[in-house]
Amino acid sequence: METNYKRIFLLGLLILVLGGCTDLDEELFGRLSPDNYYRTEEEALSSVVGVYQSLSRVADVGDAWRISEFGTDEFFVPGRASGGWFDEYNMEIMRHEVTPQNSASARAWSWYIFPAIGRANAVIQSLEDSPNSDQLQTLIAETRALRAYAYFYAMDFWGNVPIFTEARVDPENLPTTNTRQEVFDFVVSEMEAAAEVMPSVNDVDRSSYYPRFTKEAVYAALATIYLNGEVYTGTPHWEDALANAERVINSGAFSLEERVQDCFLATNESNSPEIIVGFSIDPNRNAGANQFILYTQHALTKEKYDLPFTPANGYSTGPIALNRYEDRDERKAMIEHGPQYYSNGEPMLLANGEQLELIPIQDMTAAEDNEGFKVLKYSPEGVSWSGFNADNDFVLIRYSDMLLIKAECLFRLGNHGEALNLVNQVRERSNATLLSSLTLDDIEDERAREFLWEGHRRRDMIRFGSYFTDTFGIKTGVTEEWRGIYPIPAEQIVANPMLDQNPNYPNQ
Repeated sequence: METNYKRIFLLGLLILVLGGCTDLDEELFGRLSPDNYYRTEEEALSSVVGVYQSLSRVADVGDAWRISEFGTDEFFVPGRASGGWFDEYNMEIMRHEVTPQNSASARAWSWYIFPAIGRANAVIQSLEDSPNSDQLQTLIAETRALRAYAYFYAMDFWGNVPIFTEARVDPENLPTTNTRQEVFDFVVSEMEAAAEVMPSVNDVDRSSYYPRFTKEAVYAALATIYLNGEVYTGTPHWEDALANAERVINSGAFSLEERVQDCFLATNESNSPEIIVGFSIDPNRNAGANQFILYTQHALTKEKYDLPFTPANGYSTGPIALNRYEDRDERKAMIEHGPQYYSNGEPMLLANGEQLELIPIQDMTAAEDNEGFKVLKYSPEGVSWSGFNADNDFVLIRYSDMLLIKAECLFRLGNHGEALNLVNQVRERSNATLLSSLTLDDIEDERAREFLWEGHRRRDMIRFGSYFTDTFGIKTGVTEEWRGIYPIPAEQIVANPMLDQNPNYPNQ
């Protein structure tokens, strides 16, 4: 049975309002129960929608996305001399000096990642308890894959976290810490089991099934997880990452867009041949909101892009990211830098009559308003605005990632020739000069160019080692390897003394 996901989104949101909680000691579905509600797949899917909506927040501009970009060489949020934006906890992450008291990490745990896990647990139990559970096995598998994806983020950020799959927590039997290896094994086994049951993208109507996970979406997630397998477990998993990337590639269901930027248009979501995993966003129906332009752009771009609000001039990048691109590389156009102009070619003038010129950040704690380059990741073209909220869908995994994952795995396994061809396939799309030879540094740099601000950079830098050795922004020295995972937030250990703090971090 094929069901239009967006058609039932409002029904799903009604369920969330009725229950509206991620506290596992409360009822998720209000007065609705498995006995009187799950009569059809569509009714059951309306509850799974809530899990999608909760998981989608890993890709928005909130703390889960920010801690995947903070501490890298492509993302900075300077405090402004004019007031605002300074946050010592942000500075702490950028310096690689995160403590258990860090509020950004704590919010990522308690507002984003574990609420998605808790919601998935409750929905899975309700589906399994339904008298019609035999007809809901595919939806159960789908929800298990969503929960595993949320656990992947928990494992990536904090390493050693509790695996908990019940709908409620027993206060007399609180969850205990599992090792990163155990979480890795759980995530992989859950996703592999789900993929056995879920439909292929080739067996559904793609436009109506979007943005639900398909078999290929799970394979793409597994490729991503296995790619950092040595980081998570100490054992390389290049063959496993390669096999899953090839499953997606060999499906024949995906291809590169004409331009990278086309993947991020509000008008090209369910129809994009490149997006493997995305999250549906519609602020006009209270179904999520995309605020990248609000948080990123300079105030003067309100007129440039005909925005119904004044952007807040927060998120920035710098010369390291910019200088990775050659001038002919079309992806370079995503980074706004230097003298700024309106769409008609007229200079963008400040109140004092001078032209706005975006320059590198000079002072991370008291930057002037023109300091910091801007990334126009999600285009304002064709957006249906709801205040400062755009309706561009969030993009999580693209086909180009599968090509570059395959290239990296082949290179590490000794097949340099085919790896070079795959990297050049991605470069050719953006008019970048084709490479004549390939190194691991080339692969890392190509991933940085291709996936700027897509939440991959921290994982990539840790895998390649540059996270620890390179200096950038206010990170001025070598980072200890144990800082490759964040500390368990102190507030979580206070709430659950059964949790263990990560090595080398204090409990408080």
